[in-house]
Amino acid sequence: MDPRLHIVTGKGGTGKTTVAAALAIALAGRDRRVLLAEVEERQGISQVFEVPPLGSEETRVARTAAGGEIIGLSVEPKKALLEYLQLFYKLGRAGKILEKFGAVDFATTIAPGVRDVLLIGRVYEANRRRADGKHKGEAPPAFDSLVLDAPPTGRIGRFLSVNNEVAGLAKVGPIHSQSESITRLLESETTVVHFVTLLEEMPVQETLEAVDELRAKNLRPGSVIVNMVREPELDDTALEQARAGRLHKPSISAQLTEAGVTVTPELLDGLLDEARDHAHRVDLEREQLALLEASGLPVVVLPALPGGVDSGSVRELAAFLQEQGLGA
Repeated sequence: MDPRLHIVTGKGGTGKTTVAAALAIALAGRDRRVLLAEVEERQGISQVFEVPPLGSEETRVARTAAGGEIIGLSVEPKKALLEYLQLFYKLGRAGKILEKFGAVDFATTIAPGVRDVLLIGRVYEANRRRADGKHKGEAPPAFDSLVLDAPPTGRIGRFLSVNNEVAGLAKVGPIHSQSESITRLLESETTVVHFVTLLEEMPVQETLEAVDELRAKNLRPGSVIVNMVREPELDDTALEQARAGRLHKPSISAQLTEAGVTVTPELLDGLLDEARDHAHRVDLEREQLALLEASGLPVVVLPALPGGVDSGSVRELAAFLQEQGLGA
């Protein structure tokens, strides 16, 4: 069964939101409708697509050249709780009164497990919804795929363990039933968790720890997406020479002179030091990549974009994802 809900996590600074946005574009493809939701209230989606800040209303943020559509959503716990109270208890006006007296803020702060149920519950509802707005029936799904820009790897295990978090707080009732339904969705074959990382020791270690944690929790890892990968500036022979400090100084000096550069001993020594540092960085990145490949998960590589990231470059990254099997 093909995954339908794609959860994207990653250590802070790895480009998690950018990759989630690129994945949504890749999944939209031709004439497909994709929901891209965030739960950290950072407005990362609106920044990536250069659109006004998102709220709890589903808003179109982009189209693909082939007619696909990306719908953005920023899930905020207070509004999610008010929607929940209205859905299960019909407390529309009363819910507003609770908010006025601070009860909503209290509920979403004092019970973090309930807060996460509410956040994921909004995506769960969108996953169940049909094109006619109902949650049952023969109508096609409202969304072909869903992408959740989730919390970082350090918190992803607890965030997705909604049933365990709520078990001690609500043993019966609608919120208990909802947490169990969400758990069934998260543990199903239609849900995968993708990990965004860089080829650096800390992000890779945190990624591998998160993979093991989610496997132990019966959750399904998807792909490891290595972001901002830089190609080596030297070939393997030159890297070996740089690593050993055996680059040929006369040849380098001659090439610099031909290029119109005034060569000094200090300049030449500085370049050789940079070459050696570059070789060591390449070695480290290759070691980290080998560790990720040993996890047994598919490894997808995204290049570093020299011009930075904007709505146009996100589409470039989406194309790379599609070429490597992630997308419609």
